[in-house]
Amino acid sequence: MNNILLSAAIGLDPKQVEFFIKSFKKYSDDLIYFLIGKKDYDLKEKLKLYNCSFYEVDDHKHDIQLNRYKYFFEILRKEENYKNVLISDCRDLYFQSNPFDYPYKGTINFFLEDIKINKCPVNSKWLRKTFGKKIYTDLSQKTVCCSGTVLGTQKAMINYLELMNQMIKKYPYKKSLKYLLTLRRDKEGRGCDQGYCNFIAHKNYLKNCFFYSNNNGPIATVLYLKNIDFNEKLQLLNREGKAYCVVHQYDKRWSEFSEKVNKIKKNLELI
Repeated sequence: MNNILLSAAIGLDPKQVEFFIKSFKKYSDDLIYFLIGKKDYDLKEKLKLYNCSFYEVDDHKHDIQLNRYKYFFEILRKEENYKNVLISDCRDLYFQSNPFDYPYKGTINFFLEDIKINKCPVNSKWLRKTFGKKIYTDLSQKTVCCSGTVLGTQKAMINYLELMNQMIKKYPYKKSLKYLLTLRRDKEGRGCDQGYCNFIAHKNYLKNCFFYSNNNGPIATVLYLKNIDFNEKLQLLNREGKAYCVVHQYDKRWSEFSEKVNKIKKNLELI
């Protein structure tokens, strides 16, 4: 039984996506399935080159942040032969080993960042503007859970995606007045899916759910990561001295990652 990696790449530069693909395929033969735009012609050809599957949608690149969940749900509901599913971002993420080889403890697994919700203004805003002040207060002392990397069994992931879609519909992001008056997208709400993810995860909506620390788990979300330490193989290490399977948000700490990432890209024959 194979695994599947799901990601949205609408409007992205093919070079950004290529790093994601090549780093994954170095370690795994599992399927990568992308959501792309119908006008992403160059990206489509690049995905064909790497034997990736894709589904073309009409959504604007700013809307796919939320709409991806309904597409992922439809994709997984139609198929019944995947062992594990990883939903991840792709623009700012690369692999250091096969993420599906790690012995995960939960049927669905979430990966924490190194900051409490109430210490992060952006995550605080996402929760307040979706669920309101009461839920924000209830969850404010919880550690931020990253919605850009979630891994679980196919059944558990379908349950998670169904809940995400329900929450997105029931608790829409409350736009700022200036965006309401001008009928524009509120750009500050683009990542509010993380609010829904944190609500579902921390309110225990899912059975057999496990949280991995950013310091010693298999996935690094590096924006608030306290220790940046590499080995001689250019691999980012956790506090136990083990290489992370996945490195996410490396562009947020570019001054510390640029040299290593460029060497990795050169080794992958990307530059």
